[in-house]
Amino acid sequence: MSALAASASELPADAVSQQTGIRGWSRICVSSEVGELEADWRLLEATGLTTPYQAYDWIRPFIETVGRASAMSFRFVRICDGEGKALALLPLVITRRHGTRFAEFIGGKHANYHMGIYRPDFAEALDADMTRLLLSEIGAAIGGIDAFVFVNQPTHWQGIHNPTARLAAGASPSPAYKLALQPNDCDGTLRRSMSKHARKKLTTKRNRFAEFGPSELVQAQDEPTVERVLDAFLAQKAARFAQLRLPDPFADPAIRAFLRQAALGSPGRPPVVELYSLDLDGLSVATYVGAVQGSRFSGMATSFDLDTAAARTSPGELLLVELIKRKCRDGLTMFDLGVGEARYKTTICDDRDDLVDTFLPLTGKGRAYAGFSRFKRALKRRIKASPLALKASLRVLGWLRRRPGNAPED
Repeated sequence: MSALAASASELPADAVSQQTGIRGWSRICVSSEVGELEADWRLLEATGLTTPYQAYDWIRPFIETVGRASAMSFRFVRICDGEGKALALLPLVITRRHGTRFAEFIGGKHANYHMGIYRPDFAEALDADMTRLLLSEIGAAIGGIDAFVFVNQPTHWQGIHNPTARLAAGASPSPAYKLALQPNDCDGTLRRSMSKHARKKLTTKRNRFAEFGPSELVQAQDEPTVERVLDAFLAQKAARFAQLRLPDPFADPAIRAFLRQAALGSPGRPPVVELYSLDLDGLSVATYVGAVQGSRFSGMATSFDLDTAAARTSPGELLLVELIKRKCRDGLTMFDLGVGEARYKTTICDDRDDLVDTFLPLTGKGRAYAGFSRFKRALKRRIKASPLALKASLRVLGWLRRRPGNAPED
């Protein structure tokens, strides 16, 4: 099923032409079928602004696994010029919460970056007022939504301002950490980003790890290896969350199905999601999941085996450094470690992407929900800025999650 909405269908033809010239778009099309947009999507993805998490081969497996299992309601917004050519695509999911129906970007907490896909010149032309007008027309075209809720949006992408980030209510609770790669100069990249003390500690860990036997960094590129690495990753994650007495977000079978499908990829195309394992004597002691788009690799999740003696040597960190070197040799120019604070991220990365949240209400109910969401995200940001408050909140959150019938959102 699909729906089509003309942005200015009630205006005279000459007024439509004048207004289109000012705002840069002519028509908004809304579809609930991702396959209808594949050709435009792949063209925009190849030439425009997009993160790995809005790549067609990331979104489609997510829809067919996690989306289907959770009965999610998707809307794919295509913004066109006067000739019918795609200027932008917004992959959205309609969420109902607290009696409010709002649109957000697909992927939830499994996507580190949330934004649309834009032709660069169109993104550059959109100021805050035009972006607000565009979103209001998208809301009307979708119909029946109370607000847009866009979190963890990069303020810029490839040096161009992210249009919906212009309407930000404030910074996201956490930034995303990244490292610019110097192609074919892996050691130079790490010397630039890591302190001398950190590099020395890494060498010590590597030497201790080598005492346990021969090791190899393996990329899962065929079905048996994908299955093996996924088994290791999910088992390691389950053990870690059990140790923390927290629910395991990877326990849902649909998540495994998504990672499996995305890692195997489409026929004739390289997969967007890549799985890696650091094997020690043929057994996985650490794993890494990442998404790749263009010249950027984006870390999604990492894990390591708690029960192996080699765990004391930080095998996850050793895997990551070897993966950075591999991507450097492959000619990639950016490696990010995703959203959230962690010691290893600040040790390895020397830069970050600032992320912001946008809450745009369309109705009275939407204004109430947007206000509540702004308050909650601001509170989370303040808590994360205080180590004592963060420790206390994690204890309370863990207690609430362990109580029967309780599943806090954040």
